[in-house]
Amino acid sequence: MINSHNYRRSLEAVCIPLFALLFSLVLFGIFCAAAGANPYEVYGSIYKAAFGSWFSFQNTLIRASPLMLTSLCTALPARLGLMIIGNEGAFVIGGLGAVAAGLTLSTNAPPVVVQIGMAVAGIICGGIWIGAVGALRHYRAVNETISSLLLNYIAIALLNHLVSGPWKDPSSLNKPSSYPIADINMLGKIGDSRIHYGLIYGLIACAIAYFLIQRTTFGFAARTAGGNIRAARIAGLPVGKLTMAICFLAGSCAGLAGMVEIAAVQGRANASLNANYGYSGILVAFIARHNPLAAAVVAILLGGILASGGILQRVHELPDATILVFQGLVFLAVLYSESLYGRLAIFKDREVVSSNKSEAIA
Repeated sequence: MINSHNYRRSLEAVCIPLFALLFSLVLFGIFCAAAGANPYEVYGSIYKAAFGSWFSFQNTLIRASPLMLTSLCTALPARLGLMIIGNEGAFVIGGLGAVAAGLTLSTNAPPVVVQIGMAVAGIICGGIWIGAVGALRHYRAVNETISSLLLNYIAIALLNHLVSGPWKDPSSLNKPSSYPIADINMLGKIGDSRIHYGLIYGLIACAIAYFLIQRTTFGFAARTAGGNIRAARIAGLPVGKLTMAICFLAGSCAGLAGMVEIAAVQGRANASLNANYGYSGILVAFIARHNPLAAAVVAILLGGILASGGILQRVHELPDATILVFQGLVFLAVLYSESLYGRLAIFKDREVVSSNKSEAIA
């Protein structure tokens, strides 16, 4: 009975997101057909641009690494019952912290020290940013979804202010930017590939997050508080400390993603730092059902979709925002699918279904 129940729960956790993705593919096909493109050819182009060759797969993995990290900014607090969507703000703040550390340390410190300093700065800045959301939630009962969303706009405004004012490099005329990080201090590539070490950071972070939540007493306490916060308080669990710790860890992951974007891709802070990786990370977390290991796989799939944006514009003459439409459709389908858990008879135990029918007849 127990094994059957666990099997059905596991099957439900896999099938419902899968059907949501398939449904979003159908909707996106209708959108492409309405725009005058052949949906089958569009899907073929997306696959070719994402996974069709080693070159394209490298592009996919480059985009997947920040998605793995930013998805944890939503996935970790969700285990505590918090819905945080401030991923983009923590991502931007982490990038700004990395720039500040990189420019400060670059004059005297060796490259390894500079890279470690940038990583620590990104982690701390992102952690404090989302930690503030947890503090507002615990001490002032401020809704964490609203506060984290508003902090996104504050972070982006701070980015624009710094790169256009105090941090502006006079040589950056067309696109206001900060002074660049020295090439020697940038994150290197893995072997002979174009993939940077940010992918390793993302995979390690997802593995650590899974172990922390599923295999430690801290994770058990967080999941208990997320299931019933009143029962957790009665049991004597330190809900406030759990909230602050989880939010700090969540923000630190997104902050590390911002550091990776600066130290491996951009090389300096500018408007390109606001690349929507944080918002895409929310989608990854929802599709993965807030499972850190599943988030790593979903991040690769979504990274492939993001990598195919250019080919849709060149080959099929679709607008550049077509991929964003695809993302939006996936997000809507996944959100709707959340209401189906525990309601479909096919995933219920037969005894439960029979009992419900008997009660209905009575």
